[in-house]
Amino acid sequence: MQTSERLRSFIEVPQDHDFPIQNLPYGVFCRPDNRQFRPCVAIGDFLVDLSALEENGFLLPERRYFSSESLNAFMSAGQSAWRAVRARLQELLSVDCPDLRDNPDLRNAVLHEQKRIQMALPAHIGDYTDFYCSRNHAENVGTMFRGKENALMPNWLHLPVGYHGRASSILVSGTEFHRPFGQLQSDDAPPTQGPTRLLDFELEMGFFVGPGNELGDPVPISDAEEHIFGLVLVNDWSARDIQKWEYVPLGPFLGKSFATTISPWIVTLDALEPFRCDGPDQSPPPLPYLNGQIANTFDIELEVAIQGSSMDAPFTVCRSNFRNLYWSMSQQLAHHTVNGCNLRSGDLIASGTISGPDPSSYGSMLELSWRGTKPLTLTHGESRSFINDNDTVVVKGWAQGQGYRVGFGEASGKVLASV
Repeated sequence: MQTSERLRSFIEVPQDHDFPIQNLPYGVFCRPDNRQFRPCVAIGDFLVDLSALEENGFLLPERRYFSSESLNAFMSAGQSAWRAVRARLQELLSVDCPDLRDNPDLRNAVLHEQKRIQMALPAHIGDYTDFYCSRNHAENVGTMFRGKENALMPNWLHLPVGYHGRASSILVSGTEFHRPFGQLQSDDAPPTQGPTRLLDFELEMGFFVGPGNELGDPVPISDAEEHIFGLVLVNDWSARDIQKWEYVPLGPFLGKSFATTISPWIVTLDALEPFRCDGPDQSPPPLPYLNGQIANTFDIELEVAIQGSSMDAPFTVCRSNFRNLYWSMSQQLAHHTVNGCNLRSGDLIASGTISGPDPSSYGSMLELSWRGTKPLTLTHGESRSFINDNDTVVVKGWAQGQGYRVGFGEASGKVLASV
């Protein structure tokens, strides 16, 4: 089998493109003339209709995974099926394979320009969990509200903290939403109701669960990656003022449940394998059920940009990296199931804000503007402490290889005025 660097498709893909043959991320699309959603993979500026490819007998003749409007069935099939389909797709798209390259009728049936289609959520998401796994972020927020000496809560270095989010308000990239209303309280005054004044983005990544686990059957950390189908970009929007008033004693609720934006493309662990690296040292050592994986993260560059209504282009406000997370995906999944909780195919589990050690790598406006005390200067004299109406926030991510990159596209969302 060819190495990643030597793989080349008959479809021309520039070296700095997110979707070379080394990637082949999964998604769900529909054409404007046909509202039926169908699974696909991306290659360059095109996508491959997996339903049509399967119907024409060019995938795995003995199994059918792509006849539905989501990727859940394929997610549940497990690693052997994922790798068999990926190998077959790389073969079909290879510059040396004539099956698709020299078959114009088949190409017309299965290849579509991405600019001419609409992307949807890639799975039916039954449950959504958001963790709080960046030490830099946790220490920054703790310092703001409790002081440097008490920045981390006593449990933080012993377990990945998380909360149960709202699956119904997960939005695919490009979806607009209105500024949320909620209860607000300040300066010991009585609470009022109104639109949030402190709307924030949170730079995150998430993974989709592949095969689930039975109720009462925890997933050991050594098996955790067998249950991870792939990764997406996540922006878990936050209304900081609503959140501050409501979160005691049970945690996030209306300040988080109004919108979570994800990228439409799921990048598999096999595509990311060349970029695997060690995570940070963990001290004190975690309990045995959270211990046991060495190279447990990936070198994925991340950035966030803001574009206001009067700006010509997005302005980058943050650059971070996935490896800045303290708690890994495997640790998140092992902890999630240690009490017997059953995960299901298509569940989404997000990382929490991914902040680096440098102020330019902080993954939220709360940190970048340091609770609004240090507004950011953008272009054309604009500044931001938090997100304004009609702002578009764009999250991007990629892993850089030798002569190619494995990218995630983008997770973008526009904030409309409250209604």
